[in-house]
Amino acid sequence: MPPADHISKQFDADLESLRQRVLTMGSIAEQQVRYAVEALRRGDPSVLSRFNGEEDRLNGLERLVDESAATLLARRAPTANDLRFVVGVLKMATDLERIGDEAKKIAFVAMRAVPGERLKSAAYAEIQLVAAMVDDMLRRTMHSFAELQSFDAPDIVRLDQEVDDYFRSTLRMLLTYMIEDPRTISPAIDLIFVAKALERVGDHAKNISRHVVYITKGEDVRHVSMERLEAAVRS
Repeated sequence: MPPADHISKQFDADLESLRQRVLTMGSIAEQQVRYAVEALRRGDPSVLSRFNGEEDRLNGLERLVDESAATLLARRAPTANDLRFVVGVLKMATDLERIGDEAKKIAFVAMRAVPGERLKSAAYAEIQLVAAMVDDMLRRTMHSFAELQSFDAPDIVRLDQEVDDYFRSTLRMLLTYMIEDPRTISPAIDLIFVAKALERVGDHAKNISRHVVYITKGEDVRHVSMERLEAAVRS
């Protein structure tokens, strides 16, 4: 239960409902990314049968979070910890919905094209590695929110830096393929599209981890150094 200085049981219930909706959004977003990457890995768009409908559910939950948060702010006028919680989950819901959008981009590639064999040997291996990294980032971030603890935030930011490095490396590799063999242009462009979507998922997971720090520590760490972030989570 989010920390609170109030005595209203209904307010407690409303906050818990808000928390559960965001946790459900996190679960859906994680699964969307996994299904999309699995469809791409297998070259089998039928995997995406589990994907259909979940995007609407994720969008609907974002609307419910927005509406519930607005109602809480208007009727309860929360302060201190409760206010930070409501503001934080509003921002988290936005990032989670955008993760769903990025998963949809990957799914689009999986439905229309299968990467060429040459690309699977190297660049595609890096795509799989980055997919595993962002999956870990998102899972750890949502666990931190579920437990209302922010100790993982610095590690998640470091992982995001690694994801950015892999994206640049993958981009260089794919550009080299296209220059050397024009027949690889189409599948290479598809993989660049996927790599960028995964890089953005990492960015959103990083943002969510910082929102958790704001909720739990009361400090806005969106644009601070790693040293300041580490100090905030230790406070």
